[in-house]
Amino acid sequence: MKDPGKKKISFRERLNISRLAIKYSWLTICFWIVVTVAGIFAFSSLKYALFPDVTFPVVVVNAQLPNATTSATEANLTEPLEEGLLSLERKDGLYSTTYPGESVIKILFEAGISLERATVAAQTALEEVNLPNNSTFAVIPFNLNESSASSYSITSDRLSIKELIARATTDIIPKIEEIEGVLKVNLLGDSSSPKTEVNLSSHQQTLVKFNGQKAIALEIIKRGEANTLEVVKKVEAQMQNLRTAYPDITITLAETQAEFISQATRATVENLILAIILAIAIVFPFLGNFRATVITALTIPISLLGTFIVMAISGFNLETITLLALALVIGIVVDDAIVDVENITRHIERGKNPLQAAIIGTDEIGLTVIASTLTIVAVFLPVALMGGTIGKFFQPFGLTVSAAVIISLLVARTLAPVLAIYWLSPQQKKVKETSLKRAFAELGALIVGGYRNVLKWSLKHRKTVIAIALSSLILGISLIHLIPAGFIPRLDRGEFNIIYNVALPNIRPAQTKPVQEANTKRDNDRDNSLAWLRELTSSPTKLLLLRTSRAGKKIEKAVLESPYVESTYTVSGVRRIPNRGRIYVKLKSDRNLTTAQVQELIRSNLPQLKGVTISVKDIQFVDTGDEKPLQIALVGNDLDDLNQTARELKNRIEQFPGFVDVTATGEDANSAIEVIERKNGQRVAYVSSNLSQDLALGDATEQVVEIAKEILPDNVRLDLEGDSARIGEILGSFIVTLSLSIICMLLLLLLLFGRFLEPIVVILSLPLSIVGATIALLITSSDFGMISSIGIIFLLGLLDKNALLLMDYINLQRQSGMSRTEAILETGTVRLRPIFMTTTSTVLGMLPIALGLGAGAELRQPMAVAIIGGLVTSSILTLVVVPVLYTLLEDFWYSLFPQTKQN
Repeated sequence: MKDPGKKKISFRERLNISRLAIKYSWLTICFWIVVTVAGIFAFSSLKYALFPDVTFPVVVVNAQLPNATTSATEANLTEPLEEGLLSLERKDGLYSTTYPGESVIKILFEAGISLERATVAAQTALEEVNLPNNSTFAVIPFNLNESSASSYSITSDRLSIKELIARATTDIIPKIEEIEGVLKVNLLGDSSSPKTEVNLSSHQQTLVKFNGQKAIALEIIKRGEANTLEVVKKVEAQMQNLRTAYPDITITLAETQAEFISQATRATVENLILAIILAIAIVFPFLGNFRATVITALTIPISLLGTFIVMAISGFNLETITLLALALVIGIVVDDAIVDVENITRHIERGKNPLQAAIIGTDEIGLTVIASTLTIVAVFLPVALMGGTIGKFFQPFGLTVSAAVIISLLVARTLAPVLAIYWLSPQQKKVKETSLKRAFAELGALIVGGYRNVLKWSLKHRKTVIAIALSSLILGISLIHLIPAGFIPRLDRGEFNIIYNVALPNIRPAQTKPVQEANTKRDNDRDNSLAWLRELTSSPTKLLLLRTSRAGKKIEKAVLESPYVESTYTVSGVRRIPNRGRIYVKLKSDRNLTTAQVQELIRSNLPQLKGVTISVKDIQFVDTGDEKPLQIALVGNDLDDLNQTARELKNRIEQFPGFVDVTATGEDANSAIEVIERKNGQRVAYVSSNLSQDLALGDATEQVVEIAKEILPDNVRLDLEGDSARIGEILGSFIVTLSLSIICMLLLLLLLFGRFLEPIVVILSLPLSIVGATIALLITSSDFGMISSIGIIFLLGLLDKNALLLMDYINLQRQSGMSRTEAILETGTVRLRPIFMTTTSTVLGMLPIALGLGAGAELRQPMAVAIIGGLVTSSILTLVVVPVLYTLLEDFWYSLFPQTKQN
């Protein structure tokens, strides 16, 4: 039997976990102390990296058919093998290159699939393939994460190259290969066939120069799962010992990405710390209470430390994406704490004791904070579930944000009210006010009064307000096409590559045989039986390698003449291709030009060498070959039509500004070696280009597609490749993710509020951020790409929180007996301060990132710019449009169902 005297607990009170935390206050404090200590240990275990640890499995099938022409090899070897492999599931692409008597097929699998699983799948698919009796093939796994961590040049004034090779082989390489995380060490700089027993897995026929001086080099290849920074650090420590042990040789770090990774992660951490300081600094002027500010400030590090525990358990690193996520949630973490602490402080200022204020304040705000936080999780969980390569990159982002906001919710709902009971007291309001505090109070009262008047006017002129909101939405949408579409922003890394290729000589086909790229081979003893390895010691190959080295010397000389260049590291015979070379260029740190500007200067001063193509290109995030950002595939069956169309498209593209280093398949008319390229079972020809700093990839791709439409014959179609194709993938993933986020948010709000009014108001108010985000991206010349799209998704969560703060309090006031208009005006008076505080703290938190401070700033900046721009306009519009929408939609509902009308 129910006790009639017992007070009924409302739904709002049942949701208030703060009551439980207050009841067991010491247990609450002890719990968060444990989380803090565990978080410190978790943080110390996290590793630094540039990007998430994503597996990129590639499986290569290398097949041989002796004494066959290219067309015969294609018909009898390439096509049957492709037919078996095209049935493979979860593959991203199937690419092949057919030479006389040899076929190389490269299968790209979806990111995240294990290399072992991909290899077994390929082997199984080829078991039933019928091939000529005299043919052979090998299935070779290749892990793109097994990349070069660093390269060292070795020179000497006393020892010859031959003696340096012997020293490196016997005394240096074995010591480096013993280091944890090192897969192998490649010896570069030997242009002759091996005379002694040398491990073929570390031997490559190449020529090396460092700053124009002949040298040999050691290329340290890390294991796929190893951390680049850790491997480089351990290798450098061992190299320092070797420098001491062998004073007659000079060992110089020639190339590494570790330096940029270290600088970029350090800069992001510094921006994160500055964001925390700025976000906290804005709280005190609003609250005017030092202890309340300290409570708010404590929630940030505790929430982050709790997030580090989740990251450590999930195996995440401290890299660009997760650090962006942490920077992003600073505003949300502060937001949660501000809303709770501000509400408690407001009740203390009205005369209640801290315990009463904590219970009443958390009861009032509990539903709103829980609803808004869970909707943010609903927004970002779809980001974690995005498919494809982009999805694998952003899975740590979505999970990190979701974990951080849930933990910040728990901190704000449990620890903050407990600390408020102990630290805040009614007597504090009696403390004599300073002139500064009085000035802030007067300014606050003026702003609140002004907003109240605007709100009154808006409720009387609802059509005008909606017209203004629609106009801003139309303006924002109309500006979208003016924003350059990009993939990942170009970084001012202070380093880049120059790739050069020497045309093959017009000699009899029997004299030579093409050499495949290294990413079609796995460097191990299983390769020894392949025909390409025997050809490395042929005389024509040596002559071609020398010719490539001479071309590299001329290019390197022009590069070293630049006052912005610190060092060059040149390898001729890259990936065992004797006619291909690469120059790694490291720039001086005290230069006054960006990397892209230096690239333009160097490109304009490079020598014009007959039969040599040169490409000045950025360093790729994942080394998938010499892929350029703009990649166009022409697909068809007629080889002549394909190559002719590719050459014509190349010639037309070169006439337009912004396209540089344009190349096309089949443009080398002097080569006697016929080569057939194929993609997903069809013949293709490729046109590729680098871009100047003034041309965005999306705009360039759109321009090339329009040019191609004018010249494509009926039997040739166009496909996008590389980063050009990834732009479409980003936009597609963005639209799907946005839709899923909105649906999840709608369902959650419907569950919490029990009616459609609040969810619909929230959904209709979301587009209000578009105009600010687009204007901000335009002003800062930022591209709309992978990073800025995340910023726009984040705006959904923040706008949702502001709208809920308003509507929930309106409902609460109406339940207490106020009329709708009175409730709206009272809500405007009470909720303006927390909304203004949270918006300001988030903007200030994003400011260091938006200013583009530190290494890798170009990668972080678009997200912060979009957030700041969207927040400024949406917060202003939301404060007015949400109440108006609320009344309009409610009136419409009552016109349909008048019996449900409230006060």
